[in-house]
Amino acid sequence: MPQVVRSRIAVLHGAHPATPLPRSFRSLADRAAVEVLHRAARVLVASLPVLTDRLVEALYEQEPGYRAAIDSDRAEVWQEVHHSLRHNVGSLIQPREFRDAAHRTSRWIGEIRAGQGVPLDAVLHAFRMGGAMVWQDLVDETARRDPDDVRLLVHVAADVWNFVDEHCGIVADAYRQAERRLSWRRENQQRLMVAALLDGTARIADLCEAAAMLGLPEQGRYAVLAVASAPGGPQQDPARPPLNLAAALSPGEGLSTAPGAAPLWHTGPDAAFAILRLTGGPGDPGEPGELHAIADALDAPAGTRAGIGSAVDGLAALGDARRLAETALRACPASGGTVLLDEHLPDALVVSSPALGSALADRVLGPLDRLDPSDRDVILETLTAWLDADGSAQRAGARLYCHRNTVLNRLRRFEQLTGRCLTRPRDAVEVSLALAARRLLGS
Repeated sequence: MPQVVRSRIAVLHGAHPATPLPRSFRSLADRAAVEVLHRAARVLVASLPVLTDRLVEALYEQEPGYRAAIDSDRAEVWQEVHHSLRHNVGSLIQPREFRDAAHRTSRWIGEIRAGQGVPLDAVLHAFRMGGAMVWQDLVDETARRDPDDVRLLVHVAADVWNFVDEHCGIVADAYRQAERRLSWRRENQQRLMVAALLDGTARIADLCEAAAMLGLPEQGRYAVLAVASAPGGPQQDPARPPLNLAAALSPGEGLSTAPGAAPLWHTGPDAAFAILRLTGGPGDPGEPGELHAIADALDAPAGTRAGIGSAVDGLAALGDARRLAETALRACPASGGTVLLDEHLPDALVVSSPALGSALADRVLGPLDRLDPSDRDVILETLTAWLDADGSAQRAGARLYCHRNTVLNRLRRFEQLTGRCLTRPRDAVEVSLALAARRLLGS
């Protein structure tokens, strides 16, 4: 192939066809050149199968992007090439009759190859190779019949290459449109699959397909992160996850992603959920540390509440993992923060049964409601500080900036008002759960 041909086609990618000269400017030499072109093109039409064979073989040798397609179904590629050559060479002879069909063929090829994942550069290279081969055959056939006529082809060379330019543009546009449709369809399928996994509605038979689609192991170790705005605070757009949370979690820190895709978020009406892929196996001693690392990596905006549920085994258990994450989210303070469910199981018990939690709070703490609110709040604050200090009046007093005896006096008053004994383990458990219910449920 002459180097002038290669330099001419090197600029075709993404180019728009040049406007041909008006007919009124064409010379007698142009008309003679068109006649020469038509004679050579008719010979090419008669030998299209041979030309198709040569082009398919050239594609196999020179274009790696087509090699797999030819190995997979050479007959299908052959038919595609033959169909394209038939319409495109026919357009050189009868442009009005063949133009629309040639355009449809080029669009069809762009769409088909996009669906098969053949790179766009490879498809454009195939068209350029075809154009170069047709042009070379036109020159060779003209030289065989009458070498003097070859100089006439110069007058139609621009038209021929403008035609190649035009079809490269058609193929590229069709390819990109098809690629956008396919990308949207894949993303939508991923969203639906993630939603089904987190809702617990995915079928067992679909788990293998889900694993391949999302790039996750079917039997991996997972947890789920739930994120929501604090009550009364600025609400997140339900169609978008909190972006700074997504950015804070890279795949190396546990946030699962499909290859080349965004983190696997699912947004519900009240919260957003992300699938966390853990590296350890069941009972791995490093698992709590891994969940801690994920929690520490969250750069949550002020007022954002986040809950991380317990780890589960396999994609089939992601529905349970989501419910655990929702429980952790309910156990999160209204002011915001991050809660690891495994470290707040008593709180999780309370929020898992709000009616029972409220009943427990009323039974244990109800007698305090007869006090003046400021007096009641002092006793509750002292009781909470004492429990947080593991029953040490000295440390509780330091937190409250009062003497340990003041702490003990307030605790005795609590016992007198409620009939509870804080040194009795069962009473201490009930008091702790009642305080959690009041804090989390507003009971």
